[in-house]
Amino acid sequence: MAAATVAANAPAFAQSAPRIVSLDYGLASTLLSLGIVPLAVSDLADWDKWVVEPAMPQSVANLGSSWEVNFELLVALKPDIILTTPYLDELLPKLKQVSKVVRLEIYAPGIGPILPAAIAATRKLAAAVDREVEAEGFLQRADAFFAECRARLATKSPPAVALVNVMDARHARIYASPGLYHNVLERIGVRNGWTEESNYWGFQTIAIEDLSRIADPDARLVAFEPIPSDVLPKIMQSPLWQSLPFARPGHLSILPPALMFGMVNEAVRFGRLLTDLLDPKA
Repeated sequence: MAAATVAANAPAFAQSAPRIVSLDYGLASTLLSLGIVPLAVSDLADWDKWVVEPAMPQSVANLGSSWEVNFELLVALKPDIILTTPYLDELLPKLKQVSKVVRLEIYAPGIGPILPAAIAATRKLAAAVDREVEAEGFLQRADAFFAECRARLATKSPPAVALVNVMDARHARIYASPGLYHNVLERIGVRNGWTEESNYWGFQTIAIEDLSRIADPDARLVAFEPIPSDVLPKIMQSPLWQSLPFARPGHLSILPPALMFGMVNEAVRFGRLLTDLLDPKA
């Protein structure tokens, strides 16, 4: 089952759906998989830079930055529900003056592994918008997809992977437990080369030289777009990089964006990209 199939089998968009705006990418993509097109989404201009899929319909309005919400537009849209997360709790008093607020916890202190939290949040969101049946179908398709990825990779003995977003020529974010990327690695049977614990968002910010702390000499470094155009040449020309195992041919891969702070759709996209990288002939 291709990852695209998980989205393609989503229910048709309901004509009588509640009017909802989302201040979070993961909640917005989940709405689409429940058959609801949001009225508006914050930071929509960067959707194709970070989320990519599912595609957001052109009818959806951009609410501006999540921290600088266009409240004039928000009031004019007259939403039935505003979706938000603990990350934006400072906005709650003002949001509650506009409409009913549904606050869902995925990334917050004490939540634990992100993928189970995202699955739980999907069910809570579905209950709030009367889409429980659609949610269970979506989650079952995602579960079947992860099982298929695991089966594909089981015969490949894939190497451990270290997953990064390159920030500049000296720094990167590296992903580990309890984050979404790490949870997907567990589901599809791939070891995480970075064994240190991260923050509750699932990452650490490290210096490039800290990659030397990865003990497995055969681990593969996977970096995700977007990467500043001048950064990789600077890194790869440095003596520091040349001393790392990842400088060897075949030990560095660049993949398209996969939202690291998303929910189930984003976990599926990441799983597909990584599985296709490690099993390219499937």
